[in-house]
Amino acid sequence: MGRAEENGVTAGPDRAGTAGAGAGGPWIGVTGATGYVGGRLVPRLLAEGYRVRCLARSPEKLDGRPWRDRVDVVRGDVLDPSTLGPFLDGLHAIYYLVHAMAEGERGFEERDRRAARGTARAAAGAGVKRIIYLGGLGETGEHLSRHLASRRETGRALREGPVPVTELRAAVIVGSGSMSFEMIRALVERLPVMLTPRWVNTRCQPIAIGDVLRYLVGCLAEERTAGAAFDIGGAEVLTYRDMMLGYARARGLKRIMLPVPVLSPRLSSYWVDLITPIPASYARPLIQGLRNEVVVRDDRIRGLVPFEPMGYEEAVRRAMALTDRSEVETRWTEASLPFVHSRADAGAAPGEIVDVRTAFCAAPPEAAWRSISGIGGRRGWYAYDTLWNLRGLMDRMSGGVGMRRGRRDPDRLRPGDALDFWRVEAVDPGRALVLRAEMKVPGEAWLEFRVEPGGDGTSCTIVQRARFRPVPFWGRAYWTALLPVHAVVFRGMVRAIAERAERMAGRR
Repeated sequence: MGRAEENGVTAGPDRAGTAGAGAGGPWIGVTGATGYVGGRLVPRLLAEGYRVRCLARSPEKLDGRPWRDRVDVVRGDVLDPSTLGPFLDGLHAIYYLVHAMAEGERGFEERDRRAARGTARAAAGAGVKRIIYLGGLGETGEHLSRHLASRRETGRALREGPVPVTELRAAVIVGSGSMSFEMIRALVERLPVMLTPRWVNTRCQPIAIGDVLRYLVGCLAEERTAGAAFDIGGAEVLTYRDMMLGYARARGLKRIMLPVPVLSPRLSSYWVDLITPIPASYARPLIQGLRNEVVVRDDRIRGLVPFEPMGYEEAVRRAMALTDRSEVETRWTEASLPFVHSRADAGAAPGEIVDVRTAFCAAPPEAAWRSISGIGGRRGWYAYDTLWNLRGLMDRMSGGVGMRRGRRDPDRLRPGDALDFWRVEAVDPGRALVLRAEMKVPGEAWLEFRVEPGGDGTSCTIVQRARFRPVPFWGRAYWTALLPVHAVVFRGMVRAIAERAERMAGRR
């Protein structure tokens, strides 16, 4: 079973060809193509014969996708309608898959509404015929969580424009790499005995990622879905307790769950932060939403886009098969963080601090590259992992992402991938890797690696460069305080990278 099965992609020859070179279907726009759902929707649309254009604030994050050369990519931001013209020009329909999640991003509700209204107006001006939006299930009312209420508000803001909107409302999405699924997976895998708050008895109707994509694509082909909102869900209504125990059964695990009435959503979010890769700033709005029952109340969509939804445990088995084989196509970590803004360039900026280390490697350049591209995640950083983990703990305690995000694939990196508390900014396979820091620091930081081949092809030099653009005073104070640690860690890391390459090449 491969990614196509989890994503619901129809088997058989690809009818789309190369975008703009013989593909005859209508042009479809996808916002949020760098995100979890959008990154899986694009190849599904291509497989159905559509021509696809993606909107991205950072188009380079799509460079490593296997479908990149078959789509148009336009740089733009839904918060800046003036950038949307080139994206919307000539589109038949757009998918709106953009939203804020982190509680730490103040005012995200208003930004979501503003982005939706601006996009709806721009789409109308460009002659777009359809908008398809993926929102969240949840009962209406004053007790709805901030996150779910914002998803409803976004749908209303899109409908204020004249373009017909199809709104699909989903609960927990079960798929390799989804945030909700990875939270459940980490809790069940790591805790033989779980102390559970009251929200574990809330009912939910989880849905497999492949079924979400079937509905998204099916609505585009079915005109009767235009101008309407639909609930979508999987085959079963379960409590969150049932979901965790169902995951345990699918994995052959024995788990005991003990109810504890005193765990509030805030306390639960700290517990999730401690045990899982999900930071508290993301876990809190997610858990607050778990207090709301999210069950399909209106199944009209089943008659318009007919298929049999997948059961929960089958969806878990498919997701875990891909996770175990390191074939996760997209992860929740690929969304940009609200407090990170990159201004990277090829050279050092005025006032930038640069630390350069080199190591001779008695192994071919390809072995050195395998060593570099395999860094982080479960393998660690090859030297002084205790110090790396301590830095990650400090970041987590200050509200950052910490070191537990890991990596999507243990051996391969692509632009946009999360790598512990770094983000892959650029990859030149076999030659260079650029990582941008996403830990909280008083400035901006990059870690760069380059392989310089030797003259005979059997050796090389590894160049490691740390760059830091400090904010005035505090940034330089931070770097100065860590100089002794950096000297030890950076020197040890470049040497360890070379030694691992030599071991892989059998030269030690």
